[in-house]
Amino acid sequence: MSLYRYETHLHTSEASACSRASGAQHARFYKEAGYDGIIVTDHFFNGNCAVDRSLPWEDWVDLFCRGYENAREEGERIGLSVFFGWETNFNGTEFLIYGLDKEWLKAHPEILTWSVEEQYEKIHADGGFVVHAHPYRVRPYIKEVRLFPDYVDAVEAINVGNNNAEFDRKAAEYARLHSLPTTAGSDAHGYESLLSGVAFDHKLKDIFDYIESIKAGGYELIAPWQPAR
Repeated sequence: MSLYRYETHLHTSEASACSRASGAQHARFYKEAGYDGIIVTDHFFNGNCAVDRSLPWEDWVDLFCRGYENAREEGERIGLSVFFGWETNFNGTEFLIYGLDKEWLKAHPEILTWSVEEQYEKIHADGGFVVHAHPYRVRPYIKEVRLFPDYVDAVEAINVGNNNAEFDRKAAEYARLHSLPTTAGSDAHGYESLLSGVAFDHKLKDIFDYIESIKAGGYELIAPWQPAR
């Protein structure tokens, strides 16, 4: 049976200061690597964002979404599905947010004042989905490992950017202990030699199909692999 591959964790140079590839470049790279879609999850205002934080909120959101929009435009041209999300940061603890859009962000500037708990409650109330990204990662910018099993919908159990199998093993065990679904992603910043993601038995219609398919189970996590180039 053919499986449809999707990248779930990806940063563009338009909005993430750490990225080496634009949205359009990512789209072409993943199409060539045999993927069916990508989810753009740029670093948000409270993370490693490339967008000028002194801008008015709506202008900031417009520029923040530029990488996704460029990737989507290129995806439409070459036949790659491109969905929207973002990655929030709370003193080094990071979460992937799916299921909400640009207009929702424009209507919620108060998001910058939310706690982890408020983020979950408010995003969940509007149909969003919260995934704890690389929960056991150790980096200079991460002061401590903090877990929030009651305030996430899933756990990222494979993250290629970790470059550490033990971090992934602990994340998978954490998800199992709390009966949380798991996801996987490359944490892509541009032209990675190893890729991951989630594979489904059907082509995803939209980001809500992704969310519901994760909830339903029956998908496969893509172990890090080197795509043919």
